[in-house]
Amino acid sequence: MAPVSADSAAPSPVLVLARRVLRIEADAVAALAQRIGAEFERAVELILQRRGRVIVTGIGKSGHVARKLAATLASTGTPAYFVHAAEAAHGDLGMITAEDVVIALSNSGASEELLTIVPLVKRQGAKLISMTGKPDSPLAREADVHLDAAVDEEACPLNLAPTASTTAALALGDALAVALLDARGFGAEDFARSHPGGSLGRRLLTHVSDVMRAADRVPRVTEDVSMTAALLQMTRGGMGMTVVVDANGAPIGIFTDGDLRRALERGCDARHATLTEVMTRNPRHIGPDALAVEAAEIMERLRISQLLVVAADGALAGALTTHDLMLAKVI
Repeated sequence: MAPVSADSAAPSPVLVLARRVLRIEADAVAALAQRIGAEFERAVELILQRRGRVIVTGIGKSGHVARKLAATLASTGTPAYFVHAAEAAHGDLGMITAEDVVIALSNSGASEELLTIVPLVKRQGAKLISMTGKPDSPLAREADVHLDAAVDEEACPLNLAPTASTTAALALGDALAVALLDARGFGAEDFARSHPGGSLGRRLLTHVSDVMRAADRVPRVTEDVSMTAALLQMTRGGMGMTVVVDANGAPIGIFTDGDLRRALERGCDARHATLTEVMTRNPRHIGPDALAVEAAEIMERLRISQLLVVAADGALAGALTTHDLMLAKVI
C-alpha cells in the first residue's frame, strides 16, 4: 500500500487552531477598516493641531502595543514617546505639557492605572485620545476623541487572552501613524534621517562623493597610447577599467575589461591595436553630489560595472564600481 502523503492527510489539530487564530485576527482588522470614520479623522486633526508631542500610554498587553505605537509615530514624523501608565501616577506625568496629546490604550477601557491619571492629564490641559474595545467604557467617555478597536472575539480558544484585540489595536495605531505621515508630507528622505543606522538610511543619505574613488586613485591614459599600455594601466588600477583623457585631463572615454573581451572576440590583435579602436567614447557618468542609489540604478540598468564621476566643470572627480557600492551597503 502506498503511503499517504502529508499533503493529502487531514491537517493536524495544531494547524487547524493556528489557521483559526489567523482568520479571527484577520477578520478583526478587516472589520476595523469598515468601521473607522469621523472619529479617526478627528484624532488626526487633533494631533496635527497641537504643538507638543504625543504621549502614548497603556498597561499590560496594551502597554506593549502603546510602546510600539509611540516608536512608529516617532519614526514617521510625529514626535512621540511612551509613558508607562503605572509610572505616570508616580512622577512621570511631569513629562506631559498643555500642548501634548495623550493616547491611552486599554481594551476594557476601565484599567485603574489609566483612569487614575485621566483627571491629571485633563488638569495639565493636554488632550486625550482613547483607543479601547468598549465605546461605552469610562476611558472612552472621558476622552476628547475615542477610537473604537473592538473585536467580536479573541483568537484564544478561551476567549480570554488578548490576541485579536491587541492585533486590532496595533493595526489601528499603524493606520493613525501612516495617516499622520501622509498629512505631514513625510517622505522617504525624512524617514532615512530618523533611521541613519538602517539600510534605508544608507541608501538614501549616501552620496556618490562618499563612496567613489577620488580622481588621483583612478587609472587613466591618453587616447594615443596602445591597447597594451592601456591594459597594463587598467591592471595596475584594480578597477577593471582605465579612463581615457584628453590633453587637459578631461575624460573623453573609458576602456574596460568588457571592451577588452569584445575586442578579442572581434579578432583584434592586442599587440598592434590602438586604444581609439577599442575604447568606449562618451561614457556614462554621474556627478559627485548625486545620491549613490542613482549611480546604482544607472549601473544596473546599463549592466555596467564601472561609472565615471565628473564634476560640473567637466573635470574627472573620480570613479566607482559596483564593488564600491556593495562595500558601502548601497546595493
